[in-house]
Amino acid sequence: MTRLYVLVLTVCLLIISGVFIGQKGHADKGRRYYEETGEVVWDIHTQDKIVALTFDDGPHPEYTAAVLDLLEKYDAKATFFIIGKNAEKYPYLVLRSYTEGHELANHTYTHPFKVSIKALREELRQTNNTIYSITGFSPVLFRPVGGNYTDAMINAAVKDGYQVVMWSWHQDTQDWKQPGVKKIIQKVMKGTKPGDVILFHDGGGNRTQTIKALEEIIPALKKQGYTFVTVSELIDSKQQEQVQ
Repeated sequence: MTRLYVLVLTVCLLIISGVFIGQKGHADKGRRYYEETGEVVWDIHTQDKIVALTFDDGPHPEYTAAVLDLLEKYDAKATFFIIGKNAEKYPYLVLRSYTEGHELANHTYTHPFKVSIKALREELRQTNNTIYSITGFSPVLFRPVGGNYTDAMINAAVKDGYQVVMWSWHQDTQDWKQPGVKKIIQKVMKGTKPGDVILFHDGGGNRTQTIKALEEIIPALKKQGYTFVTVSELIDSKQQEQVQ
């Protein structure tokens, strides 16, 4: 009787485990799948010395302005993943970013870490409408809050006309933790390679360390021969290489 009970219990556990494994696979198809479909971008493979600087959580009246000043100084382009509510507060910074040739992208309206699919689509719509009302441009890129996503989120974003953009796994500066200027610099300089998407923040907290780090990172990478492009330009370069 005891053996029969153990056998039945074991079979049940195996069945339950199989169900959960199947659910996990369904919930996250993985990086390889999404890179092959082109629905999500982390970075690209290229021989050209180009990288994309990206900034989340802005605009901010002090830090976004400082970032823009640096980009202008070194003739560099970047992509700003904008929070809609912040865009409404500081439309002049959104307009300045756009008119100076930078790319504007969607980072939701209120920056929710947990959100239903219905609410996410509304967040994207609100931010898109806000940016369009300021610039006449509709963003085509979306970065999930905290880099957290599910298949359903990606499907919804793609259905609404977005391409999802993450960042190079080795290029998360974690500047939001304020780890120190030197650590931010070291993180970027030690890992940079062609095709990288580098993650910074220009809002959401004190970004003084980020600005100071950029003051050294941008000229140093430029001296190494790197060109700073928008994420869309980075993606286009890959497509052009494939055609050739």
